[in-house]
Amino acid sequence: MSEKYKLYEGGVFFVTLTTVSWIDVFTRSEYCDEIINNLNYCINNKGLEVYCYCIMPSHIHIIASTKIGTLGDILRDFKSFTSKKIIKMISESQTENHKEWLLYMFEYFGKRQKHNQKYQFWKQSNHPIDLLSNHFIDQKIDYIHGNPVKARIVDEPENYVYSSAYEFNELLMESV
Repeated sequence: MSEKYKLYEGGVFFVTLTTVSWIDVFTRSEYCDEIINNLNYCINNKGLEVYCYCIMPSHIHIIASTKIGTLGDILRDFKSFTSKKIIKMISESQTENHKEWLLYMFEYFGKRQKHNQKYQFWKQSNHPIDLLSNHFIDQKIDYIHGNPVKARIVDEPENYVYSSAYEFNELLMESV
């Protein structure tokens, strides 16, 4: 594995968590809210520090570090828990009109990995990029906040509810 994709203690990283096959799951507020709740759990209980984030339809961008432990361990636990929780939410939903297709796709990708019990929700890799200077941090913040604008979801970054650019976002964040 390339050195640029390794996590280590004390670093600040730009991380992208992506659903398998870039499946658009985070188009419903209840799934995005679940991500926010679980990130806040990791902040309050596992030492996660989030400086910037954006939940896009198929992926999440985060700039983060840790107070204790390793970011890799926290992300592993976060991805494990959220995958099970969101798949359960999808399977029990009375309003999810793509339920069968979503479950079929997550099961299809789950069968391709020996260590999965049934489903795979997230891609295995996070491709963390070490942010060594304020210049790189500022560059990634602009990229993250500009993502929903580039995707034409909103006209201005501060109008996207599931982003740290949104004034009333519910994530317990640190300042950079």
